[in-house]
Amino acid sequence: MLKRIFLFVIFLNACLVNTPAQEVITGLQSNYSITSKILKENKGLTSSDTLLLPFFDDFSGHSIFPDSKKWSDNFVFINNTYSDQQITAGIATFDALDNTGRMYATASSSGFKADQLTSLPINLNYSVSDNIWLSFFYQAGGLADPPEANDSLTLQFFAPDEKEWHSVWKAEGTLDKKFKQTIIRIDNNRYLKKGFQFRFINYASLSPNLSDPSMVGNCDIWNIDYVLLDKNRNAADTVYADVAFTLPLRSLLKSHEAMPWKQFSKVNLQEMGSSIPVHYRNNDLITRNVTRNFEIWDVYKNTSAFTFSAGATDIGPLTTIDYNANLVYTYKTSNNDSALFRITASLKTDNFDPKGNDTLIYFQVFNNYFAFDDGSSEGGYGINGLGSRNAMVAYKFVSYVQDTLRAIRICFNDSYLQANKREFDLVVWDNNNGLPGNIIYARESVMVEQGNVINGFYNYTIPEGVVVNNIFYVGWRQLSETFLNVGYDVNTPHAGKQFYWLNGVWNQSQVPGSIMIRPVVGSPLLITSIKDTYSKNKNLMSFWPNPATDYININTGELQLYGTAFISITDLNGHELIKVPFSERVDISSLHEGIYFLIISMNGRPVEYNRLIKTR
Repeated sequence: MLKRIFLFVIFLNACLVNTPAQEVITGLQSNYSITSKILKENKGLTSSDTLLLPFFDDFSGHSIFPDSKKWSDNFVFINNTYSDQQITAGIATFDALDNTGRMYATASSSGFKADQLTSLPINLNYSVSDNIWLSFFYQAGGLADPPEANDSLTLQFFAPDEKEWHSVWKAEGTLDKKFKQTIIRIDNNRYLKKGFQFRFINYASLSPNLSDPSMVGNCDIWNIDYVLLDKNRNAADTVYADVAFTLPLRSLLKSHEAMPWKQFSKVNLQEMGSSIPVHYRNNDLITRNVTRNFEIWDVYKNTSAFTFSAGATDIGPLTTIDYNANLVYTYKTSNNDSALFRITASLKTDNFDPKGNDTLIYFQVFNNYFAFDDGSSEGGYGINGLGSRNAMVAYKFVSYVQDTLRAIRICFNDSYLQANKREFDLVVWDNNNGLPGNIIYARESVMVEQGNVINGFYNYTIPEGVVVNNIFYVGWRQLSETFLNVGYDVNTPHAGKQFYWLNGVWNQSQVPGSIMIRPVVGSPLLITSIKDTYSKNKNLMSFWPNPATDYININTGELQLYGTAFISITDLNGHELIKVPFSERVDISSLHEGIYFLIISMNGRPVEYNRLIKTR
């Protein structure tokens, strides 16, 4: 089903103003996973250093940027959501967005050089007889917009003595979305030198036929996986002695990615899943034995909540396993309002296997909002065309106990030439036999805004609150026949909960993914003034673990962030050591052991602080 999604994009290339109104999907104009973070200084090797063979990367790390110990730039997006066919967990995605997550300034319909991925210098001071080969897998499109025929993915080699790059391989745009493997022998002495490098470059183009700039988005996607450069290889050396996870872990809830804890507590037995689904593959030519282990960790308590093993089993050669590990557990916590659990799945394989792809981690969030999306936007959704003025979109949610709707979070995508900057009506409906019924709240002429919280969601507050109980719907009514570009998650099907209204009729959405909209419920949200400075005893912010080693997770609680929000960490003398845009997860690995202050600021003024202890 997922392969159907971006057929909508292909259709858009021929879309005209007078096309009848319909649902449409387009590519992203920006990537919030990147724009929500500050690029760090590359801590890899200097240009005078060279790596030794073998060079290997399957992009299974936990960063969204390439490993700086292997790559010299950070333009590609490391993820596990833009494909469902990856060889191992993690891929490098080439697109039309730069390393700040924004559309390239040079983007045009006539074609432009977009992302590149460049290796650090490598010592290739070998003879031809040493049989140096470079292999990799590549995929056109994946779960996103496929490259057109005039687009390409190119591989170039750097000749150290000449100080020049030479193109050695090229793949042209195609609608074939299968991963393909390429292996290339390096037998030219101009490359067999110390200081050799290789790089991938994608050449992309915007559609010349889109009449609405708000529908222009990320395009011409390529994914690569499993890059290996080594000696003593041959043309048939295309098999890897590796058993690895492929797809990411997902929510252990049956129907939600996240939900309020008091809501889950009411229906925990019916909402808690009975298994942990995992997907792994034996890339070897022989049968291998693998042990599957699982742990659920209570992050708030910093203790293990549940651990079990699914035992050892054999897996045949070149075989993919979709396995549901039987789970006899329900999330438990003594907290009344929120909880956070870390689910870890790991494979115990032979010692010679690469180990980075043998572990997966997922965080199960219980906060003050419902979510069906996974927080990663792979596209843009909207209603467009003739007759779409006053079109409405609604997403169905269930409040299992009576609660108060305090805000609606919507992830609106950036748009080309800011064409998405327009007004709409925010709407809440009750239920009418499985369809949106009476409007129980409407806020007219609301402006599209981009993310003031993590992943690009914007909080549209409902100051007076709306009481909800059982089924309710949240969404919008558009005020023109132009596209409202809302974040669209490819990887979480809406399961019949998503609807759109045209010509007086509610229709069930025909796209298989989920729009990124989240109702916020519970206590009133506190909107801070930029003149306010909060002290620790107001206890608006919490974070964990504390003490911490590498990362901290932040929960702002009742503190609602808006405007420009930053997280700073200072020493006891007030020296600022870290400052990053607000994120729910912050890397503190660069700090030495000691005591620090953690400060949240908005629009240049501190609004909350707390003490942090860094340990080894």
